[in-house]
Amino acid sequence: MAGVEDETLDRIMNELRTRADPSSREGMARYGIRTDRALGGSSLYFLRAMAKDLGRDHALALALWSTEVHEARMLATLVEDPKETTEEQMEAWVADFDSWDICDQCSSNVFSFTSRGWTKALEWSSREEEFVKRAGFALMAALAVHDKKAGDEQFDPFLSAIERESYDERNYVRKAVNWALRNIGKRNVALNASAIACAERVRAEGTKSGRWIASDALRELRSDAVQRRLAKHK
Repeated sequence: MAGVEDETLDRIMNELRTRADPSSREGMARYGIRTDRALGGSSLYFLRAMAKDLGRDHALALALWSTEVHEARMLATLVEDPKETTEEQMEAWVADFDSWDICDQCSSNVFSFTSRGWTKALEWSSREEEFVKRAGFALMAALAVHDKKAGDEQFDPFLSAIERESYDERNYVRKAVNWALRNIGKRNVALNASAIACAERVRAEGTKSGRWIASDALRELRSDAVQRRLAKHK
């Protein structure tokens, strides 16, 4: 079995290396993606198609992640089976995050579907490491979309965390805080009101980061498009 897995990993890595493109790495860098471990040439669209052919494979995901290659780690987030993702693995992977795209894809594709997603979102939101904290809020944003059965009250601690951490001026953190706030507020009418109230409190605090987070979120949450959609599903 191990031989088959090794053969699959070798085939994948050879394909990724064959597609390597230095010019596309330059484009990735312009979007703030760390490229010192990137090959370039394999878009997320391509990796999703590859993942569809491969199917869910926990062992392969771990092997891909261990290569430390950017595209391989992105593919790992697409083939990993969240039912087999352990808490130890979540902590190991989040500690490895060094680029916003890997952070966001892993949080959305894997962590939000695990049994520990809600707990880790809150835990990581109070951590100091930039991408760990971003993962906490990216996970909140993903859970607001993916967990259809969650009750409104489950989002109250998330809103408290958003309010608490809105002072953080680091770009990758504040954008994720804003993302979480907007996604929670677009879930339904009641949470829209709660998110707007949270945003108003954040804005009143007067921090530079908080004012941006709140103003941007309020613009969307109060927009006619969002209000019409929420009213339709009330």
